Amino acid sequence: MNIEIKIISSLWDFIKYTNFKNRLYKGSQYAVPPFLIDELNTFNPKKNPAYDFCESISIMAYRDGKPVGRATGIINHAVNERTGKKCARFGWIDFIDDKQVSIALTEWIENWAILNGMTEIEGPMGFTDMDPEGCLIEGFDQLGTMATIYNYPYYSKHFEELGYEKVQDWVEFKITVPDDLPEKHYRIANIVKEKYGLKLAECKNIKELADKYGQSLFQIINIAYDKLFGYSPLTPRQIEHYIKMYLPMLHKDGVVVVLNEHDEVVGVAVTVPSLSKSLQKSKGRIFPFGWYHLLKAFKKGNEIIDFLLIAVRPDYQSKGANALFFEKIYTHCKNQGHKMIETNPELDDNTKIQNQWAMFDTVQHKRRRAFHKKLI
Repeated sequence: MNIEIKIISSLWDFIKYTNFKNRLYKGSQYAVPPFLIDELNTFNPKKNPAYDFCESISIMAYRDGKPVGRATGIINHAVNERTGKKCARFGWIDFIDDKQVSIALTEWIENWAILNGMTEIEGPMGFTDMDPEGCLIEGFDQLGTMATIYNYPYYSKHFEELGYEKVQDWVEFKITVPDDLPEKHYRIANIVKEKYGLKLAECKNIKELADKYGQSLFQIINIAYDKLFGYSPLTPRQIEHYIKMYLPMLHKDGVVVVLNEHDEVVGVAVTVPSLSKSLQKSKGRIFPFGWYHLLKAFKKGNEIIDFLLIAVRPDYQSKGANALFFEKIYTHCKNQGHKMIETNPELDDNTKIQNQWAMFDTVQHKRRRAFHKKLI
């Protein structure tokens, strides 16, 4: 009954690494598989610019030749330089409900971290905030999203019994798209436009938007998220990577860019039709027929839209720029037949972001947690 740990290195190994989670959650109506190609590229130093300042190691646990768990250890040197800490991360951790397995995985990653000079560890975290993070602790009966982790309820119990403690929580909300925006909302949007000279960027297509505002869009994210928990600023190489990787798949009306009177980008909101059910049907694969399910998700009538992120330059955060976001996103939702917005994770102590949902019909339906442990 001994647990054997194997280091993952080859492409075939990483395919098995990804498939382990798919098998563990086979039949779940709530778990959402990742894009297989995206997950494989995440662990490829030639494909993922985060390796410019990160190092990692991935492992799988086997019992009697059968896979029973997986995990990745990460050291983000850029974040450690910013914080002055020697903190490792663990991510992509999945295991059967067996204490021997979770002990074997976490102890191996902890020892690797110590050998690399780290004195503490936290997770589940990714290389950067562009990766899924946080162990789900509430909302196990809710459909996951492509940008988040879904896990069984026993995960957090294992972490706690292994000496891990809460370091940060995120919450998520479902927002019902109203029949119409409150009149107050339109008044605020008009006042903001007149008083601060704010306006929405207008582009003919997503390519024009990416060409004109792609760089500025991600730079605003860096500025707005700079003080948030565990944030790893995006480098120019990462920004170019995400512009090419993500923007082409978005609808131009689902990306809202707010400009000031000098045509500087001061805010951005990014939405995408929910791909959760499409990814479940395609099992995260585009070929041979996964593309069909994914294309259907972008057609009118997809009832759920994912609010991937919202970022406003700090000097404009109290000037009502959010009213412009919601005015356009509301119109987009009505045009596309979206009836519910999934906010995706927000830090539970970030009251600024949560207050913006006050005038909508919202339900907090998920909570996830990052755990921390002292190693030395």
